[in-house]
Parts: sequence; C-alpha cells; structure tokens
Amino acid sequence: MVIQDPGAVPADLPVPADLPAPAAVPARAGLPVPDVPDVAAGEPMRAVVVTAHGAPAEVRDVPRPACPPHGVVVRVAATGVCRSDWHAWQGHDPDVTLPFIPGHELAGTVVEAGPEVDEWTPGDVVTVPFVCACGECDACLAGEHQVCERQTQPGFTQDGSFAQYVALDHADVNLVRLPPGLSPVTAAALGCRFATAYRAITVHGRVRRGQWVAVHGCGGVGLSAVLIAVAAGARVVAVDVSPEARAAAAQLGAEVTIGPDDDTAEGPEGLDADARADAVAKAVRTVTGGGAHVSLDALGSAQTARASVMGLRRRGRHVQVGLLLDGPTPLPMGRVVAWELELYGSHGMAAHEYAAMLARVVAGELDLDRLVGAVIGLDEAPAALAAMSGPPAHAGITVAVP
Repeated sequence: MVIQDPGAVPADLPVPADLPAPAAVPARAGLPVPDVPDVAAGEPMRAVVVTAHGAPAEVRDVPRPACPPHGVVVRVAATGVCRSDWHAWQGHDPDVTLPFIPGHELAGTVVEAGPEVDEWTPGDVVTVPFVCACGECDACLAGEHQVCERQTQPGFTQDGSFAQYVALDHADVNLVRLPPGLSPVTAAALGCRFATAYRAITVHGRVRRGQWVAVHGCGGVGLSAVLIAVAAGARVVAVDVSPEARAAAAQLGAEVTIGPDDDTAEGPEGLDADARADAVAKAVRTVTGGGAHVSLDALGSAQTARASVMGLRRRGRHVQVGLLLDGPTPLPMGRVVAWELELYGSHGMAAHEYAAMLARVVAGELDLDRLVGAVIGLDEAPAALAAMSGPPAHAGITVAVP
C-alpha cells in the first residue's frame, strides 16, 4: 500500500493549486430565458442518442419531447456526465430501452408546464433529483421520495438531459428552484453524485466533527463525499487506485490517501480479491487508530464494499453508494454482528431535502466548483461517455453544456 501521510504530497504526485474551475461558463444571476425562440414540441432538437449498448453514441436531431400533463419541459443549460450514464450505455440497467438519450444531472429553465402543474411556470430556473417521485405511493407519503415505488428517472426510464430539452415528470414533487447567482455548471454538479454523497454523509453517516471518514473510490461521488465530510469537520482517508484522484482528494482536504503499491486495480501481487480488500482495510485501521467511524463505498465493487466494512472501528457505519452490478455481493457479516456495525444503502436525495444543502452551497461552505474537472460541449459528450471505459482522463466531474 502507498499511504500518504497527513499533509504530505510525494514529489512524483503533483497537486494542482486547485481543481480546474468551469471558467467557460461563469456564474451569473440565474439562467435567463434566451431571446431566441424555443423549439416547439415535436420540432428538431440536438441530442446524444444511444442506439446499441456499447456502440458509439451520436449527436443528432430528434423531436423535442412533449410536456407531460403533470410535468414540465426544461431547456438544459448544463448536464453532468456520470458513471451511471456509462452503466446505462453499457446495458447494465434493465430499465433502459433502446434507443435512448442519456443524462440525469441537469440544470436549466422551464419552457413549458403541463396543465396539472401548480407551482412552476416558464422562466423558472431549476434542477431535479435523478429520482423523479410520484408523490402518492407509501414511500412518497412518508417523505422518502428517493425510494419512490413508481419512480421515473431521466436518462433511464425515459430520455434524459444529454439534449437541448428534457421532459420531467411530477414537477410539483420533484423540481428544485435554484438560488440566484448559481451557475448552471455548478447546479448540474449537484446532480446525483453530490446530492447522493451529501445524504450519505449527513443522514446515514451522521458524521461529527473529529470523526474519521474513509472514502473508497474518488470519482465524482467520492470527491463530493470528501468535500462534504471535510466541511463537517471530519478527518478523511481517501482510497483510490488513481494517483490523480488521490491528489484531488488531498487538495479537497483528505488528511491521508491510500492506493495500491503498484498503482493497478489488482493491488499487491499474489493476493486474492478478499486479501487485497483486507489489506486496504488494515491500512485504513492503522492510519485512523482503530478504524473509521464512517466508511463509504463510492465505487461499487465486491472488493471496495468489503474493504469499507472491514476498515470500520467497532460500531462504525458503512454506507453503500456505488452500484453493485456484478450479482450478489458477499460481506463479512460475522464482523458486522460482532462489532455491531451499521450498514446502509444510499440512493439519491428527495427534492424537499435540497434546501439545507443549497443554503450551504450559497454560503460558500460547500464549493462545488472545486469538483468540476472539465466543461465540454454536447458534441464531446459521446467521447466523454466512452472514455469512462478506461482510466479517468482527469479528476472531478465532467459537465456538458448543450
């Protein structure tokens, strides 16, 4: 294991002065409706279209979506490129029907509202959780919209936001009004990754000042978790195979970073998967003086899930954020019982919970712009999606601007 001591940065692992800022799309007071005419329903708009799983996506003209009676159509100002989009493109999600338009992390302006919508009108500047809840099932009536029994998801159950326009369901339940001055790129970075990490840290993790938090996997959701945990006063251990990702985590305030000693996903030679996970967990327990109080698997694999659980101290809390798509995932339940560990899944955040998070963003306590690694155009989105099949080209979130 390569363990970076608190505050230390190896000479061969440069840390930039800051993560790249989205200078191409500066912050401005809201997202005003442009003077150019809107595209009417059924008229051509530009979108990224996937016609076959794993095949190159294409930017083409498609009909602008119609407005649902209980929903809205939003002109997309910015949309995040997320690993969940990659999973949908690869065919890992059974809810996706070909052809489809990916994209579920978005910010934009309402251009049309359905007749059953009471709270939203054209010109409103909004974002939306990736889970669009129905508002009527038992889970929704309990306020748990993120696990709605009849949820829809842009980019999965229906066409998404890699487009100039996107239709969103049940607007009165799901839309979130954006505060003035928040740039579209910053708002898109809220997306599924930041909101999911926020709820994982604050609701499930219940992180308190001075506690140790281990983050396994430092992509968009993992770096978001680092930023949020540091803002809460926690001491963070960041685990990733990528030197660039570990450097980004350190820049965001992680006290310690841990990576495999040969910088490959396989870890130390000669160890099987469980042994590699246990080696990572031992490293976490060593640097934290007995184990993390809270640990997140922000990647989603049997190895990172095991390492997250095994790296906890007694009565610690594991939060599973990364999707586990390789079938049943064995976990060390003997350790869970003996040490009275808590295990949670975390699946996004309901729209009604966004206010507290947005208040911290506006106050500058949570600087989302530090998480943005690249701002690209819609024409570059297919290549950005395909690039997720290999090592990350940069740390942080990629945001596309149609």
